[in-house]
Parts: sequence; C-alpha cells; structure tokens
Amino acid sequence: MPANPLVDFQGKTVVVSGASSGIGRAIALMLGKYGAKLILTGRDMKRLEETSRNLGSVEHRVVPMDLAQQETILPTMKKVIKEFGPVYGLCHAAGNVETLPLSATVADRIRPLIEVNLLAGIELARVICRRDVMEPGGGSVLFISSIYAIVGKPGQIGYSAAKGAVTSAARAMAVELAQRKIRVNVLSPGLVHTEMTRKVMAVLTEEQVKEIEKGHLLGTGTTGDVARAAVFLLAPQSSWITGTDFVIDGGYTAR
Repeated sequence: MPANPLVDFQGKTVVVSGASSGIGRAIALMLGKYGAKLILTGRDMKRLEETSRNLGSVEHRVVPMDLAQQETILPTMKKVIKEFGPVYGLCHAAGNVETLPLSATVADRIRPLIEVNLLAGIELARVICRRDVMEPGGGSVLFISSIYAIVGKPGQIGYSAAKGAVTSAARAMAVELAQRKIRVNVLSPGLVHTEMTRKVMAVLTEEQVKEIEKGHLLGTGTTGDVARAAVFLLAPQSSWITGTDFVIDGGYTAR
C-alpha cells in the first residue's frame, strides 16, 4: 500500500488478540497493509493460520493462547517478544458475548465474559506496557469495546458490565501511562455482522433483529469499518489522542 502520512506502522510491532476471526482479523490484516509487524493471538490455531495466510509477506508470528488463562499471558508473550523485539502497540479485540435475562445472570454464567473481555485485556496491557517489552519512546493500546457499554439492552447485563468496565479501566490506564507517552483508547462499535454476533442474533426474533438494525441510521457496519478506525487510533500519527472512547455505530447512539 502507498505511503500514507496519516497512518504508517513501518518498523512497529503490534499485538492483536482475537486475530483468528471477525473484527480482530480485519484489524490485523489492515495493520499489515500499513507496514506493521504483527503478533497474532487467539484460541483457534486453524483460524489463526488462515489469518496468517491472508497476511502474505507481512512479517508476523502466530501465538495460540487461551486468554481465559491469564497466568499464561506473561510467559507466553515474553517468549515471543524476546524473539521478535520491542512492541509498539496492542489491540485487544478478543471477546465473547452471551445473551442472558437477569434471572439467568449468575456469576458462573457471566464470569467468562469478565475474564476475556476485561481481565485478559488488562493483563495483556500490563505485559505489553512493561518497560522491557514496549518501545522506550511510548506506544499505543486499543481496546475494542461496544456501544452496549453505554446503552442498555435486555439480555446484555453481563456483556454490558464487562464492556463498561473495559471503557472505565482504559480511561484510568490512559491517565497513568501518559507520562510514558503510552496512549490508551477504546473503540466502541455498533452492530457488525460477524460469526459471534450472528450467534447472538440467532436467539432473537426477526422483529427484534430488524429493530436493532433499523436503529443504525447508516445501516449496520462491516469489519472493515471498524478496522479503519482502529488503525487510525493505533497509528503513531494519532499522537494527541488518548483516554477517548471512539464510538463507530452508524448513528445508533445519536438518537
């Protein structure tokens, strides 16, 4: 891709979690187009390898990892970073969702949502932002959240709680890390049709699905829409943006 004065990752390494599919894969592929070196993580090795093939000649490493086991993140990442060199950025795109009414929202059902969406992201950031891991000149951290962090929907209590916590944690992280020139931002998409969201929509009625889709004034989004915004926020050229929650939802929250 031709040089772009607004987005250039030449010589920069970015870790992308959830790179095996959906939004995470789209972000990884677009980062590669703009010159980033990549460390791709996810649970499904077969799907990670598919992402790897799509990257072509882009320099990258594939690191299968179950982010629900936070204790494995530090040793796994330190090993690959020792081989790959200092890291500039992190995009935590891995996540999970489950639609549950309040009557079924018990701790054991929502704990996996908290572990992957929130705790894994915090642990990844803790590891990547270590002085012996991140580039000395600073870097960029991006969490993929959701508009459900700021709007309420039936059946999304656990998911909204997890994503809302991500947004709050990122804001505090941005303040703490600013002195080291590490930027921390959040991207909150509306409805994007991925395999994960299709599973969620499958439990809804046709009328409920149409109501949600209609609420997006510009229509529902694509993984490419989210990836373009993510790459912009991660880019070194966006050096004056930190602590923000960038909503990309086709106008859903404008009503």
